[in-house]
Amino acid sequence: MATQAYAQEAVVPADAPVAAQATDATHADPTAATHATTAADGGAHESGVFPPFDPATFSSQLLWLAITFGALYLLMSRIALPRIGGILENRKAIMDADLAAADASRQKTDAAIAAYEAALAAAKAKAQGIANESREAIQADLAAKRSAVERDLATKVSEAEARILVTKTEALTHVDEIATETAQTVVSQLVGDVSADSVRAAVAKAKE
Repeated sequence: MATQAYAQEAVVPADAPVAAQATDATHADPTAATHATTAADGGAHESGVFPPFDPATFSSQLLWLAITFGALYLLMSRIALPRIGGILENRKAIMDADLAAADASRQKTDAAIAAYEAALAAAKAKAQGIANESREAIQADLAAKRSAVERDLATKVSEAEARILVTKTEALTHVDEIATETAQTVVSQLVGDVSADSVRAAVAKAKE
C-alpha cells in the first residue's frame, strides 16, 4: 500500500494547482496539514487586522470583558463606594453640625440684641424719669427760693416804707423849726437881728 501511495504522488503532474497538492499532502501527512493551518492563521494575523477587531478573538475578548467588569464592580461596590459613602456621610454630619451651631449662634445673637435693646429702652426710660424728677425738684427748689426771696424783699420793702414814713413824719414835725431857723438866718443877714417869735409867726402865717 505504501508503494501505491508513492506511485500516486509520483503520478501528480508538476504543474498541478497548489490546492490539489496541499490536499494530497494533507491526506498523505496530517502534521503537514496542521502546519499549513497555522501558517494560514499567521498569514491572517500578519495581514494588518487589529487584534481586538479580529472576529476570531471576539469570544475571548467578551469573556475577559465580563471578568474585568465583574472584578471592577466588586471592587467598587465592596471597597470604593462604601468609602465614598462614608466620606459623604461624614461631611454631611459635619455640615449639619456646623449649620446647627451657626443657627444656635444666630439665636444667641438675636437674644443678645433683643436683651440689649430692652436694656437700652429701660435705661432711656429711667434716664427720662430721673431727668423729669430732677427738673421738677429744681423747679420746686427755685420756686421755694424765689418765694423766700420775694417774701424777704416784701418784708424789707415794708420795713423800709415804715422807716421812710416814720422819717417823713418826724421830718414834717421839724419843718416849722427848720423853716423858722432858716428864715431867721436869712432875715438876720439881710436886715439885722430878728426875734425868733416874729419869724415863727411869719412862717405860720405863710403856711396858712
